[in-house]
Formats: sequence, C-alpha cells, structure tokens
Amino acid sequence: MTELDAIPVKLIDGRETTFGEWSGRVRLVVNVASRCGLTPQYEALEALQKTYGDRGFTVLGFPSNQFLQEFGGDDKIAEYCSMTWGVTFPMMSKAKVNGRSRHPLYTELTRTPDAEGNAGNVKWNFEKFLVLPDGGVHRFRPATVPDDPAIVSLIEEHLPRG
Repeated sequence: MTELDAIPVKLIDGRETTFGEWSGRVRLVVNVASRCGLTPQYEALEALQKTYGDRGFTVLGFPSNQFLQEFGGDDKIAEYCSMTWGVTFPMMSKAKVNGRSRHPLYTELTRTPDAEGNAGNVKWNFEKFLVLPDGGVHRFRPATVPDDPAIVSLIEEHLPRG
C-alpha cells in the first residue's frame, strides 16, 4: 500500500472505493474527454488494458470537463466510452484535475514532474500518470500516446512477477 492508495475515488457507476482497490498493480491514470482531438487515444488505452490487464495492469480513466470537451453526466460518458471505444477499464466519476477543487488524487499526482522536470497543473486532456506498485509515479504529457515505448517499457518492467 502507498499513500495514494488511501485516496477515495468514485467510479462512474456511483460506487465509492479508494485508489487502493488497484493496489499492487501498475496503474495508468488518464484524464479523458469525449470531444477532444486526442480522444482516439481511447483505442490505445483499451489495447493496453487488453494486453496487460490479466498480468497486473489497469488503466483508470478520469473524465474531466476542465478543458470543456466532456459530455454532461456520468451515464452519458459511460455509454459513449463503451459504445464508441469498447472501454472495459475502470472509469471514474467526472472530476476536476486542476484548481482548488481538483480531485485529491490529482492533487498528489500533479506534484510529479514530467520528463522535462515540470510539475504542476494538467496541461490538457489525456495527460498520463503511470503509478507503479511501489508508489513511484511517472508523468507523460497528453501528446505522448498510451502505447509509446517509454510507457510500455515501464509497464512491462513493473508488472507483478507471478
């Protein structure tokens, strides 16, 4: 268990749990949006889930309207993700990723610097935080595609050994 694991999260179906529900797994946390030019990244996110999901990995989608590109309510978002992209990975309830009322998980994750050493606010939709089982976090900006070799190699390196 890590400090992040105690943070409460609410799934898109309304069930409340903690980030620790996925403790011990490699977790790719992504702020997603349905009307963004980067929305096709859902396809690669789902491919990662299918490839590594049974080996100790999961994508966790956090819909956000902070950049004014997400549908109204959780029901509509869930239907869109399932019907359009075949999403099977866990989706959270719509959340803020920046500002005073940002989700507590994002308060912690945004302290992590990216490859250029920059921490702070999420820049756009589809920013990625790879949370390792030991609590280490790697940050990837939105233009980095989910199946980028830097992300895939970290996933493979940190999958639980069976």
